[in-house]
Parts: sequence; structure tokens; C-alpha cells
Amino acid sequence: MAQVSPAPVPPGGRILVAYTVSPVTPLAAPPAPALASPFDALNPEQRTAVMHGDGPLLVVAGAGSGKTMMLAARLARLVLDGADPRRILLLSFSRRAAAEMERRAGRVLHQALGLRSTLRPPELPWCGTFHSVAARLLREHADSLGLCEDFSVIDRSDAEELLALVRTRLGLHDSERRFPLARTALAMLSRTLNSAQPLGQVLAAHYPWCAEWQPELERLFAAYTEAKQTQRVLDYDDLLLYWQLAVQEPAIARAMGARFDHVLVDEYQDTNRLQALILHALKPDGRGVTVVGDDAQAIYGFRAADVDNLLEFPQRFTPPARMLMLERNYRSTQPLLAAANAVIAQASRRFAKTLWSDKASSHKPQLVHVADEADQARWVADAVLRQREEGTKLTQQAVLFRTSHHSAALELELARRRIPFVKFGGLRFLEAAHVKDAVSLLRWTHNLRCRLAGFRVARLASGIGPAAAMQLLDAMDASADPGAALLAWQPPPRARADWADLRETLALLMQRDTPWPAAIAPAITWLQAQLPRLHGDDAPVRSADLAQLARLAAGYRGREHFLTELTLDPPEASSDEAGAPHRDEDYLILSTIHSAKGQEWHSVHVLNVVDGCMPADLATGSAAEIDEERRLLYVAMTRAQERLHLLLPQRFHVTQQRAWGSRHLYAARSRFIPSALDGLFDHVAPQAPSADGDAGAPLPRIDLAARLKARGGLPGAS
Repeated sequence: MAQVSPAPVPPGGRILVAYTVSPVTPLAAPPAPALASPFDALNPEQRTAVMHGDGPLLVVAGAGSGKTMMLAARLARLVLDGADPRRILLLSFSRRAAAEMERRAGRVLHQALGLRSTLRPPELPWCGTFHSVAARLLREHADSLGLCEDFSVIDRSDAEELLALVRTRLGLHDSERRFPLARTALAMLSRTLNSAQPLGQVLAAHYPWCAEWQPELERLFAAYTEAKQTQRVLDYDDLLLYWQLAVQEPAIARAMGARFDHVLVDEYQDTNRLQALILHALKPDGRGVTVVGDDAQAIYGFRAADVDNLLEFPQRFTPPARMLMLERNYRSTQPLLAAANAVIAQASRRFAKTLWSDKASSHKPQLVHVADEADQARWVADAVLRQREEGTKLTQQAVLFRTSHHSAALELELARRRIPFVKFGGLRFLEAAHVKDAVSLLRWTHNLRCRLAGFRVARLASGIGPAAAMQLLDAMDASADPGAALLAWQPPPRARADWADLRETLALLMQRDTPWPAAIAPAITWLQAQLPRLHGDDAPVRSADLAQLARLAAGYRGREHFLTELTLDPPEASSDEAGAPHRDEDYLILSTIHSAKGQEWHSVHVLNVVDGCMPADLATGSAAEIDEERRLLYVAMTRAQERLHLLLPQRFHVTQQRAWGSRHLYAARSRFIPSALDGLFDHVAPQAPSADGDAGAPLPRIDLAARLKARGGLPGAS
């Protein structure tokens, strides 16, 4: 209650009835507590980066060091110091990463400015990828650049189709020798443009088998460029190329650079040469430029990313750019970081840093020695189930691998045990087109009435389209002996040569007396010969997939068992039966290491940490390639928070045998984990399963030499 008292009467005036109110208890709400500053949670190194002035700045942010939070906080600090958010350019390398960065930066700004939750934080209209910003700037300056404002941007598939049409128009498809397919040619052009290297240099380093075609390729690319310009289209690589060509003109570079007071670039180690040239043209003195990256996580060289952009960044300016290190890791335990630090310390060129963590643990990372890929799959499946029972959900566990097909045996083992999983970084093994082709070959020759498999297989032969394939299947359906109808069928003239090879393969596959799994060999051999025509530059990887399929076939009694089990319980069906990821309460993560970058899990298993797989046998041609493979292992190791298991199969079975046998190759432990590092790991050697029967009973002692001597060295009667 408030007390009411009359107000005093003013002298010489009328009596005014007025009252004053003196509160007994406060009526107003207490002042809201001040919002916590978003800078309070920063460690000293992060805070130094956030408070840096306008000079060029390089932040070398180790794995798990909170670089995204730091970058968002720096942006907020710039705005608080008076920078206009509309004049800040924030660049990332994917739409998802750009959107996440904008969300985080907006949240930090929201908190730093003390805004109510119902108010929108300042917008960041220039937050995006290099390519999206390029498209926007090119449209804005189209008139000055000789472009039409309504130009279209075509994706990779459209670009490949257009290049294929140009290739055909130039008559390059009729060469007597193998001329690169459109997909391969487009990959050559993309690497040439993004690396800013001459075509001849790119061919010699990455496509030596195409070096003889350099004049024809130059003619093809010139005609392709003309076709794009005629149709007013730019492909994905053109966006960067046109932007870089534009800023070569000083006046245009000044105009584009002047609209941004600050340029912040995330994941700078993943930039290519074109992107670095663009950045330095926009801000030649480095004023307002902040780049963040980690040379130890530069793993996209196959996309023409150049780690030298990061390593040489400080010296691009006079005086050199300031460099700060973020070495405190918030993700992993100290034993895991000790092992990862030791692996990356072997790199020939790097910024020396040592990650550390205050997360102590008695668990070292494990080196798990297993017999082969099948044993590896069983060990991983056992481990993830055991950890699940101990409280670590499947979604908190991940299995990482160098190449997508490395997980094939594991996928089948998970399917058999009905362990749901989601795979990132490529199709699941049995969903890949070339694997489906192999299964269809086996299924059709096992059941000649299966039109679905026959329709797929018939069209694999060059020159046979849907209409011809339907004619073949109709003839087989009308015949009492579909096998005879198949072998007697006459294809269109243009398909006779390819059909003859396929028909021979089909005849071999239809033989019922061929032992399994040798019966799969004709299908694998024929398909591997077709891969360059069907899949171009991806042929080597797909060939490895087919070899893996042949290895997996050995685990089944025969063709019928193999096809039935794959049909009833393939990896994707197993996941669906247990509940697809959006319905199941839990599922294991399978991912290539490239796709796992930026992610983290409580427990991580890394497959095939052996030479030939890590480093890959096709990536050891130079010291730079080997260093990138080492960084790939480092990235895999630093995804783990608490548990890390590196799997080392001792042998890989050879599939090119006349009949399936045990011929194999021994695998050496990855050169990236030399014996000098043994003390940083726990070594695990799974026990061999006990034999059936009375394994503990003592065996009788016999003297084989005496028995043979008694027989005069000759075999006796049994």
C-alpha cells in the first residue's frame, strides 16, 4: 500500500487539492541484470585476435580451438567499434558454413549490443561463399564488365552436357584413339582455372595420359567458352575467373574493394590460387583483412586448394601481417592431442604449434591390429556395440575412412547385425551405379526372366538404347528358352562390337558349373573394362569398388545365397528396417575423412591406417601429396573427443585369381605412425576365436618323422 498525503497550499493562491504519493514498497521492477559480455568466455589468445586493429591479421586456429566463436566475436567487436555491418564482407566455403557463421555472428552481436530477444540483430548482407559473392558483384558491375545482367549460372551437370555437345560438334568423339570424355575434360579445365596454372603443367602433373591432346583440348575449351558466352551463361568456375579478371583492372578493383571496410575469410587454407588473387586485389595493403585457417587441416588439394595461400599470407604485405596462434583445444583429451601433435610434427612445411587441453584422461589412442578387412569390420561392430552398452550412443560414435569403398565390408557387417548407420561422403556401397551394374549382371544371368536386371544390363553396351533393350527382353519373354534367345539376338549395327563382348560375358555367367566365388570374375572383368567409358575420371575408384565386391562374395555359399542376402538385407534395407535416421533413436556415423572435417564425436574409429590406404597409393608422387595425406590422418584423429581407435589390417586378399583362394598382400603400418611414436598409443591385438569342440583337451604326442622312416619315405596305406 502507498501512503497518500495532501500537498502544501501555495502562498496567495487558491487551495488546490493535490496529493503526493510516497511509496512504502517499490512499485517499479528491479533493473534487469546486465547481459554477460560475449567476450568473457574468450581465452587470452582469442581475445587478442578479437581486439586486433585494422592491419592484416592471420589467425592460425588449431583443431577444436574455437575459431568460429572467435571469428564471430571479432565481427561483433568491429561493429561495436563503429564498423557498418553492411560494409563487412564475410567469406566461407559452403552455403551451410556461411549461414552458420551469419547466425553465430548475429547472436554475438545481439548479446554484445544488449538487444532484447524480440529485436533483430544487425544484418550481414555480405555473408556468403566466394562464388555467391562473385555472382552478386558481377551482376552489379555487369555493364562495366561487358556482361548481361541477366546471365545464367549453370551447375556441373549442365556444364558437362554443354561441353559434351561442343566436343561432338568439333568431331573429337570420333577419334581413333581415346580422347578424354566431357567429364574428364571439365575436371581438367576446372583445375587449370582454379590453380591459375598453364594447361600443359596441369596435364603433366595430373592427367599425363592426356598430354598428347593439349592442342585439341585448347580448341575444345575455346569453343566451350564461346558457346557459354553465346548463351549468356557462366559455369561454376567462371564466377571466380570473371571476378579475378575484373579486379585485374585497377579502377574496378578499387571500386569493389572500397565498398568493404573489413574482409573476414574463414578456412583460408582451403582457398585456391584464384581466390587468393581476388582477396589481395581487393585489399592490396591488407587493411581490414582477417583470415582464419589451419595449415594442418589443408586436405582439399584435389580441388586445387593451395595451402601456400595460408603459409605465405604474412609475407604478402609490408610490413608483414600479424600472426596469432590458437593452440588451446576444447574438444579432445590430452593423450589424443599428444598423438595427433606427434603425427603432424613430421610435416615438411607447417606453422609449428602444439595443441593442448586441460581434459586429462588415462586412455591413450589405440592401434588395433586385425587380420584383414573382415576382421576389422567385426572388431569395429563389436566395439561400437560395447561402447553403446557403456553409455555412448551410436550417434556419438563415428567410423572414418580415406575413400568411400573402404567401408564396404563394414557396411555389410553392420547390416548383418542390424546396426543402423548413416553414411556421408559418397553413396552407400550397394547404391553406387557400378555396383548395381555388377549385381544386375549376376541376377539377370541367374534368372533370365528378370526384366528389371536385363533392362539395366543391356543398356550398358554402347549403342543399345531403351527401345533396343525392350526388343531383346520381349524376344526372351516370347521364347521357351530365354537363354538361347538372348545369345541369338541381333543388336543394332552400331552396337554389334560392344554387344559381342557383353554376350560372351553373359554366356560365361550363365554356366551353372563354375565354382563360387570364381563365377563372379567375368562380371567384374567386363565391367572394369567399361568403367572409363561409363564413368570417366572416376574409373579407378569405381574399379576398386568392384574388386571389393569380389572380395565380399567369398563370404557367401554361392551366387543364389549372395544375391538373396543382398536383396533381403542390404545395408540400406537394414537401416530402414531398424528405422531410418529420422525415425530411429540412434544410428552410427560412417563418413569419409573429407566429409568429417569440422565435425566431432565422442569415439572415432579410423579404418585402414596402412600404407596404400593412408597414404593412398595414388597420392605419393610428391612430398606435397604425402604431406596432404598426413594432414588427412591428423584431421581424422582430431575429430575424437575421448576415444580414438586406428585400425591396422595386416593383409588384403587378392581377387584376380583363377579360383578363389587365400592369396593376399601384407600391409605395412602407415608411415605416418613410425615406431618412435609407439609410446603414445595402446596396442590392441584381438584374440583369435577358440576352435570348435574340446579346445582344452591335450593332443596326443606322435613322431611323424619315425612313422615316415618306417614306411621307407613312401606313402603307405591309409
